Amino acid sequence: MTGLPVGKAEPFPGPFQYAVAEALALPDSYFHGFREDLRAKRDLLATGLDEAGFGVFRPAGTYFITTDIRPLGAATSHEGDGFAFCRALPERCGVVAIPNAVFYDHRSAGAPFVRFAFCKRTEVLQEAVARLKALAG
Repeated sequence: MTGLPVGKAEPFPGPFQYAVAEALALPDSYFHGFREDLRAKRDLLATGLDEAGFGVFRPAGTYFITTDIRPLGAATSHEGDGFAFCRALPERCGVVAIPNAVFYDHRSAGAPFVRFAFCKRTEVLQEAVARLKALAG
C-alpha cells in the first residue's frame, strides 16, 4: 500500500485486514484480468446506454456509470426527475438505477442524473441493455 500518508489512514476492521493481506498475495495477473473484465463490462453497458438514448459519462475509476436521462424525452425521463425515473424503472423494464441527486447538497443539481452498476455478470448486463433499449424505444 504505497502512497498512504502516515497517520492519515483509518484502520480497517479485523476481517478486512485479513482480506487485504490475502489480496496482496495474489499475482499481478489476477488484477490485470480483473481490470480487463471490468473494462469490458463498462464498455458493454456504456455503449448500450448510449444506444438506448441516455447521455453517458464513461467512468475511469468506479463500477458505476452516470447517465443523463433528459435525452430520453420528458415522458420517459419523468421531466428529468431522477428519483421518479428510478422508482418507475423496475416496473417498466426490470432494471434498477440509483438517482445521483442523493449525493448532491442541492438535490436539483443532480436531478437528471442516474447511475447504473456494471459489476455484474456479462449476461445480466446484456439483458439490462436490451431492456433499456426497449424502454427507449
